[in-house]
Amino acid sequence: MRLITLDDIIETYTKFRQRGLPFIMSKLNLNAIKRTKSAFNELDISSANWWIIPKVQKRWNLLITGDPNLEYEDFVMQNYLNERKDLKMLSLGSGICSHELTFAGYDNFKEILCLDINEVLFDQARKIAHDKGLKSINFQIQDLYNYEFPENYFDIVLFHASLHHFKDIENLVGKKIKKTLKSDGKLIINEFVGADRLQFPKHQIIATNIALQSIPKSYRKRFKLNIYKNKFYGSGMIRMILADPSECVDSSQIIPSIHKHYKTIYEASYGGNLLPNVLKDIAHHFVTLNDEKEQILDGLFEYEDTYIKTHSSDFVFGIYQNT
Repeated sequence: MRLITLDDIIETYTKFRQRGLPFIMSKLNLNAIKRTKSAFNELDISSANWWIIPKVQKRWNLLITGDPNLEYEDFVMQNYLNERKDLKMLSLGSGICSHELTFAGYDNFKEILCLDINEVLFDQARKIAHDKGLKSINFQIQDLYNYEFPENYFDIVLFHASLHHFKDIENLVGKKIKKTLKSDGKLIINEFVGADRLQFPKHQIIATNIALQSIPKSYRKRFKLNIYKNKFYGSGMIRMILADPSECVDSSQIIPSIHKHYKTIYEASYGGNLLPNVLKDIAHHFVTLNDEKEQILDGLFEYEDTYIKTHSSDFVFGIYQNT
């Protein structure tokens, strides 16, 4: 366990440059829920993470759906829900609801209920739904831990990058979600399922640094900082808890708990063991590509593919049947 690292100091300074002093001060709030909300309560956060790179996004699609141009929502609808009608979906920790809004564009759904604690993001999601005339989707400000799950009600429960924010995964997916799903209901996840609190093992940190050093120095200048990214140290526990007490609190138990209580219909690993930490704060260099940057990304992809041949993937998309 690492209590504090050099990356913690750099990350704190970066967040100060990106989001200002009020954001940093919000992390000193004694209320854990308010600290969690502060991590997600802005619509346009200026950052340089792996998810802003179009080529990375196409890689996700390829590894999840088999087609770099096919998003997982459309993949699910085309292959698993195409003939179903009057579907009821529950999405927990929905955020800005971009994926739920995509599902709501299909007339297969009678009801899509999004639950989250963040009013700011829901206000934007409501506006989008209204502008698109989407009638099936609803938004409810709700702490999941106080939510009364209706029994045998939903056809689908969706977690997109949210399940790893919940504690006691075994009880949540093994009891509460099972209870609210119909007997033939489906649990769908697109999730980080790696180390709790991002306390990566030593071999993963070593591999991350090998990948990082393969990038020319000119592309390792940190976003909004006049310094270069030369080494990855990992996250310290103190910053993890202060920044977002919910972050990866029980993430390592997601896959074991789901496999224990559900039948796997479809499951696809898409890595993320190295790329998020390699590209964090330098991803902006790779949004627009030339031949050199294409080759750099291809090399990183190949290196991560080799790594996950002998290590469990940190990110998984899955469709699971209630049993």
